[in-house]
Amino acid sequence: MKKCVKMFTIGACTLLLCGCGEIPKLSDGSEAVVNFKDLEGVSANEIYQQMKETYGLDALLTLMDTKILEHEYPDDLETLKNNAKSAVDSMINTVGKDQIEAYYGSTDNYQNAIYLSSLQQKAILDYAKTLVSDKEKQSYYDKNIYGDVKVSHILIETGVTSDTSSEDKTKLETEAKNKVNDIIKKLDEADDKFAKFKELAKEYSADAATKDNGGDLGSINTNTLSSQYDELLKAARELKDGEYSKSVITTELGYHVIYRESSSEKPSFEDKKDEITESLANQKISEDATIRVTAMDELRKKYDMDIKDEDIKKQYSNYIANQIASAKGTTSN
Repeated sequence: MKKCVKMFTIGACTLLLCGCGEIPKLSDGSEAVVNFKDLEGVSANEIYQQMKETYGLDALLTLMDTKILEHEYPDDLETLKNNAKSAVDSMINTVGKDQIEAYYGSTDNYQNAIYLSSLQQKAILDYAKTLVSDKEKQSYYDKNIYGDVKVSHILIETGVTSDTSSEDKTKLETEAKNKVNDIIKKLDEADDKFAKFKELAKEYSADAATKDNGGDLGSINTNTLSSQYDELLKAARELKDGEYSKSVITTELGYHVIYRESSSEKPSFEDKKDEITESLANQKISEDATIRVTAMDELRKKYDMDIKDEDIKKQYSNYIANQIASAKGTTSN
C-alpha cells in the first residue's frame, strides 16, 4: 500500500511539471520532468520506467479495479464511500491521524483503500456465488433450514471456575444436574406444564435477562442467538410444540431445561435461495483462498483488459500466478 501512495505522489508531480503549458525538452528531444543548470535532466520516459519497475503494477491494479468496480456497482458507491469514511473516522479516534498518515500517506489514501477493498469483496462474493450449484443449494436447504421455534429455558449454572479443583468440579456439576432433574420432576407432576415452567424459571433460572419473563427466549433460529446456545437450539428442534426437555441439556453457559411453546413452518426454498447461495459462497471463499484471486482476474478479463506495456503485462501474469500459488499454500495449510 505504501508503494501505491508513493507512486501517486510521483505521478502527481509528473502532471504538475509536464501537464501545464509548453512541455520542456531535454537535449535528446525527450520530454523533461526535471531540468538542472549543468546536468542532463530527468525525462518523462525515465520516471515512467522507474515507477513502472517499482510501483507500476500496484498502481495499475488500483486504477483498473476502481474503474471496473465502479462500473459494476454504481448503486453501491455512495454507501461504500460513506462506510469507508466512517471507518477512517473510527480509526482516527482509535490510533490517531498521525499513525494512519505514517503508513498510508494520508487519511484520503486510507479511505480510498477501504472503499476499493469493499468493492472488491462484493465482486469476489458475486463470483463465488456462480460456483454454487443447484444441488448444493438444495442440500443446504434440506439439512440446515428450519422454521422458528419459540422457546423458554431455565439455566442452572455449575459455579465451576478455572480455579476449581477436579474433585470440586465433579461435585458442583453433579449438584447442578440434580437440580435440573428435580425441575424436570416438578414439571412431570404439574397439571399445567407451561405455567409451572414459567414459575420454576422465576425461581431457579440463573439467566437474569429472561428469568422474570418465565425464561422466554422468544422465537429463535440459526444465528438468532450466540453459538453458546447451539446445543439448546438443537434440542429444541427435537421436541414437539408443548413439550419440555426430559434430560440435561449442556451448553457453555451451564445446564438447561427448555420448553418448546410453538413453531413456524419451514420457509420455502425460493424464499431462502438467495440467503443460502450467499452462505455457501462465503463458505467457498473461506475454504479456497484462490477464489479471491481468480474472481478479480476474471472480472478484469470480462472488460477485455489489454495491458499495452509488455513489462507490466509480464508483471501482471507473474503476479496472478504467484498469488494463486500463495493462496493454494494457504488453503492447504
